[in-house]
Amino acid sequence: MGIGELDREAHVPEATGVAAAPRTLAEALRAGGDEGIAALLRARPDLLSPVPNDLTQLATRAGTRASVVRALERLDRFALQTAEALAVAPDPAPYAVLLALLTGDGGDAVIEAALPRALGVLREQALVWGDDERLRLVRTARELLAPSAQHPSPTGLGPTVAEATAGMSPGRLQEIIATAGLPATHDPVSAVAALTALFTDRTRMAALLDTAPPEALAVLDRLVWGPPYGEVTASPAPPVRWLRDRGLLLPVSTRTVVLPREAALHLRGGRAHRVPEPVPPVVETAREYRPQVVDSAAAGQAYTALATAEELLKSWDQGGPQVLRAGGLSVRDLKRTAAALDTTEQVAAFWLELLYVAGLLASDGEADERYAPTPAYDDWLDLPPAERWVRLVVPWLAATRTSGLVGTLDGKGRALAAFGPGLDRGAAPEVRHRVLALQATLPPGAAADRASLLARLRWDRPLRGGSGGPGTESAPGAEGAPADLRARIAGWTLDEAELLGVTGRGALASPARALLNLPLAEAAPEGAHPGDCEPSVAASRAATLLAPLLPEAVDHVLLQADLTAVAPGPLRRPLAETLSVLADVESKGGATVYRFTPGSVRRALDAGRTASDLHEFLAAHARTPVPQPLSYLIDDVARKHGHLRIGAASAYVRCDDDAVLGEILADRRSAPLRLRRLAPTVLAAQADPGSLLEGLRAMGYAPAAESAEGDVLITRADAYRTPARTAPAPVPDGPPAPDGTLLAAAVRAIRAGDRAATVVRKEPGTPLAPGELPRTSPAETLATVQAAALTGTAVWIGYVNAEGAASQRVIAPVRVEGGFVTGYDHTADEVRTYPLHRITGVAELADDEV
Repeated sequence: MGIGELDREAHVPEATGVAAAPRTLAEALRAGGDEGIAALLRARPDLLSPVPNDLTQLATRAGTRASVVRALERLDRFALQTAEALAVAPDPAPYAVLLALLTGDGGDAVIEAALPRALGVLREQALVWGDDERLRLVRTARELLAPSAQHPSPTGLGPTVAEATAGMSPGRLQEIIATAGLPATHDPVSAVAALTALFTDRTRMAALLDTAPPEALAVLDRLVWGPPYGEVTASPAPPVRWLRDRGLLLPVSTRTVVLPREAALHLRGGRAHRVPEPVPPVVETAREYRPQVVDSAAAGQAYTALATAEELLKSWDQGGPQVLRAGGLSVRDLKRTAAALDTTEQVAAFWLELLYVAGLLASDGEADERYAPTPAYDDWLDLPPAERWVRLVVPWLAATRTSGLVGTLDGKGRALAAFGPGLDRGAAPEVRHRVLALQATLPPGAAADRASLLARLRWDRPLRGGSGGPGTESAPGAEGAPADLRARIAGWTLDEAELLGVTGRGALASPARALLNLPLAEAAPEGAHPGDCEPSVAASRAATLLAPLLPEAVDHVLLQADLTAVAPGPLRRPLAETLSVLADVESKGGATVYRFTPGSVRRALDAGRTASDLHEFLAAHARTPVPQPLSYLIDDVARKHGHLRIGAASAYVRCDDDAVLGEILADRRSAPLRLRRLAPTVLAAQADPGSLLEGLRAMGYAPAAESAEGDVLITRADAYRTPARTAPAPVPDGPPAPDGTLLAAAVRAIRAGDRAATVVRKEPGTPLAPGELPRTSPAETLATVQAAALTGTAVWIGYVNAEGAASQRVIAPVRVEGGFVTGYDHTADEVRTYPLHRITGVAELADDEV
């Protein structure tokens, strides 16, 4: 008889009419109601792919190793400790036994109050089932958490007396119980039972230990909290021999002994864990500020973040670095980017990855592949500053790419590069949201203490570290212990949030609270209060809160006599773009300083501006008079600009003044250009036009390029853009959480399939093997379904679809015609039509239970 058949038998109520206790996980799920199934699927979405046919299949899938490991990794520390205690308890275990393992002999009111919640979590995730008198940990979880020589239990407990003495000779067992002062028994089973009873009897066990030498008690002290195994020599010391002779140390091999679980629990006072943690650590406050100070500091950082992003993208306007053959950015280019931003390589990698996940930066896909801004960058520039900030923070929150890993080594010893593969970590979005949510639990304006915040994260997911897993436990906060991945991501999140202006002075700012749908620190402008709203609405409210905090853009500069201009604030876009061509940025800060040089003025002239255009621009946007040295500089460069003309011969120089060409030929610096006179006003060069332009400019001339028609070529500030690119999609950490619609549909389908699988039917004359389809002739099949359609009853059919997949279904036929039967399919919970020739057979139901 198969598992499904056993489950169907167990579903039949007892003749007495009293509901029997569930004997399988499927029975427990069946009795739990639709809410319980929906909660299970919500907590463990991996069980939904694909939707199980019935509750038996759901229970089987919930007990697979991969699914159980994933579920255990998502438990908090006390729920995990509860599961670990159940793994060392008898199976099944009453609630009182579980409570005693967690509280010990002295009891603990805090644990007593916290245990129902932890047990509820385990039941909701189908890791524990059964009533309070018969609590059962699912078999796979028990195998993962129970003590064994290969996988020590996180509790530090060892095997039971029965497990440790499984291979021991009957004579040796009798010697042990005799030395322990117990009467002889007739068989090994009763001998093991007598020894177990001794170790679990507190009075007799205490009397036995009172006779132990102090050195023997010291040996037990070293083993009691784990690991319970110890090595011995062929001739052990007297204290070890005393313990071994009385069964307090049982041999595992010729050189290894173990402290039995029952003896260890007595020495521990009944506790399974040395330090139970029923209550999460409190996130402490490092410093407190006024909320307005936090918001102002965060807004300043947000403005700096926008300026940094714009500066980086603008520096790659004409095309950025090349893409490595293996993908990503080279170390040399990362260093250059860091130097250009005046920051560290790690911070530069963060900005690069942020712009990448925001879809503002990508590779162009050409043969000589390079990185460059995308067309989305131009749209981003047209947005108001607050909305631009939101467009950066939203992708950061959801991104699985982790810039903190740049420069570290992958599993094959290769360095991970910015933009390259291997940077996705599925846990990153969850950790970022959790870190910010924990900060939001503090009073407004309070900055969280980093150590306490990391301790709370470890309590939330103790098995999700870099090296942790079911069956292992690391000491939280141990000195010198390597930081797990979640802790590292949390640390990076705190730093990145400060860089982005999500936090100010370490405290969560109001715009970030709005973006995360968290309560605001104080009253906000009308329409800006967040709640349980759509992400787009939350983003709009965050921008509304941030906008008044950002500095307003100005439309003027202050010109100075030393050929500099001071921007007293952020400049409006047309002014900023023109000024960036006409002058070079000398320093940044609260006020940006621009310097005018011959090269920068020539750059503006190359872009198609005339001297009169530049004079009018400065007069219109300067709050101070235009200094005379600046006017002279513009006129002097403009007078020389275009006096020489360069075109393609491979390159040539022409000038109306042949004396100037004579000076160039006589200048030794022109030798690399390999010039020769073709005519009084024309020189030919073997260098390309671009090299010729740069060479003559280096000699102090101001040449202009010209077209084949002789017109001056204008070097416009048109930027290079990649083709339209889609931002990289986050790599989820497992299946996504199902929405309400999907959950409701899945629960209906599972319930319908379960009713079809467990319904009582009339078996045909020849009993069917488990899973075998019913077999009837076409005439019998037609007659049965026609009769069912007339009477409105349901029947059980075997069906083979077009792909050859066989299934069993319960249908209520409503129409039979043209070789097809149409009816309500209780398995699929919908009306379907089936070809009669694909129905292998039909059987009547014992009674219409559907």
